[in-house]
Amino acid sequence: MNDSRITDSPCRVDRAVDALEQAALVSEGKHVGALVALPTTDDFLAATQLDVLAVRGRLDRIMMGDDPEAGLDHLALSGCLRAMMPEVQAMVGFGDGEWRHKDVWKHTKQVVFQAVPRLEVRWAALLHDIGKIKTRTISPEGKVQFLGHAEVGARMFDKLERRLALFAPEPSLRDTIRFLVLHHLRANQYDASWTDSAVRRFARELGEHLDDLLCLARADITTKRPEKKRRGLSQIEELQARIQKLALEDAQQPPLPSGVGGEIMRAFALKPSRLIGDIKRLLEESIASGELEAHQECGVYVEWVRARRERFGF
Repeated sequence: MNDSRITDSPCRVDRAVDALEQAALVSEGKHVGALVALPTTDDFLAATQLDVLAVRGRLDRIMMGDDPEAGLDHLALSGCLRAMMPEVQAMVGFGDGEWRHKDVWKHTKQVVFQAVPRLEVRWAALLHDIGKIKTRTISPEGKVQFLGHAEVGARMFDKLERRLALFAPEPSLRDTIRFLVLHHLRANQYDASWTDSAVRRFARELGEHLDDLLCLARADITTKRPEKKRRGLSQIEELQARIQKLALEDAQQPPLPSGVGGEIMRAFALKPSRLIGDIKRLLEESIASGELEAHQECGVYVEWVRARRERFGF
């Protein structure tokens, strides 16, 4: 940055923060006038470098306002979105017309609005589809595809964060948003044919982010067709109900049946020893990883061990 940019950095910060304040007020349903001075990319970079809390505070208010769609539109129409987050600006107008798919910006704004008012979910809602800009393809049959857009979007978020460091004061929030962007499609891939093992594996892999991801998945359903929306929401509710049911069962009943140790000893002519405990522990780890179903008859586990004797050390 040259000397002139350094010396007027406070002015740059003021211009950027004032512009974001206007958008925050719009998101909160308040009337605002015209911007006195339109901030530039350098203004926003200076603001995030010198007062990232002021910038984040205004952006958070936009995301959490009663009308975040209006606040986001204000950012776009004023030019602030292009100057600050071109990755998001690129979604504006991307979709209608010849490509025969939904307008990604309109969809994104609706997802933000429909999302539960938690920062991590609403930020993820804003950013979940930024990867679509770089991944749109048209199949020979004329079908629009965005293959890998979640993975690309997560990498784009990394680049945005390196540039602005918006979430540097809260690395856990940053990591949660990235996780949700990366995995936002997973809940909507569920169907009733999933085994209990697959449901357990899904819940385990999502871990502490499970509730946030399910909330984002619900918000991501923006179809105007009532029956399609009902089916989508019902599918997510079914997934959540199965996760809760299995968690309750697992808490009340051990994953291995009573007597499995004795059956293993008889099947392999083993004597009571530490080895039996090690075998049961490895079985439980295999159940936890989703490799093996829980709550089966003893014979299932005996045969599973038989097929993997070397792995179990005898």
